[in-house]
Amino acid sequence: MRNNCLLCGVGGQGTVLASRLIAQAAMERGYFARTTETIGMAQRGGCVVSHVRIGEDCPSPLIPLGEADVLIGFEPGEAVRCLNYLKPGGFAVVSQTPVQPVMASLAGTPYDAAALMDDLRARVAGLAVIDADRVAEICGTKRALNVALLGAAAAKGVLPIGLEEVERALRAKLSGAVLDTNLKALEFGASVKED
Repeated sequence: MRNNCLLCGVGGQGTVLASRLIAQAAMERGYFARTTETIGMAQRGGCVVSHVRIGEDCPSPLIPLGEADVLIGFEPGEAVRCLNYLKPGGFAVVSQTPVQPVMASLAGTPYDAAALMDDLRARVAGLAVIDADRVAEICGTKRALNVALLGAAAAKGVLPIGLEEVERALRAKLSGAVLDTNLKALEFGASVKED
């Protein structure tokens, strides 16, 4: 068994934490997991790509182009930018809520999130879309978006871990009100229908 999951977003969205939660949940289920990340020009606002490879026969922690089983996009522009990693027939879980990249913001470049989402819908057969603003309404913060995205991916069966394993990983890392918020996000993500 091999599963490759690519997570992409911008700094500050919890991309790295989400990749570590997937890896921890996979290891607790008895799978071998590798992770690595590439972080852009800044911790906040720069591009962040995390690779999670689950299975014994993964020679490198980096997912080759065209071999990701699932793409988890924290932001539409980053999801489109990393789409070449997704294999044909792969599944994507994407937040439709834009976070304008720092360089586009500084340059005054227009950013059309709706057009990016249309592009994803046209190019990806399996797609679940999450609204980060709705996550904020339900959970009281957009910071739980990462867990909502994981909830959607786990519920769709595109990861070799289920919601129970993700919940156990959350309980191992978080406590108190932060845990409660993330459990709400997990439940919300699991309820998202395929687009």
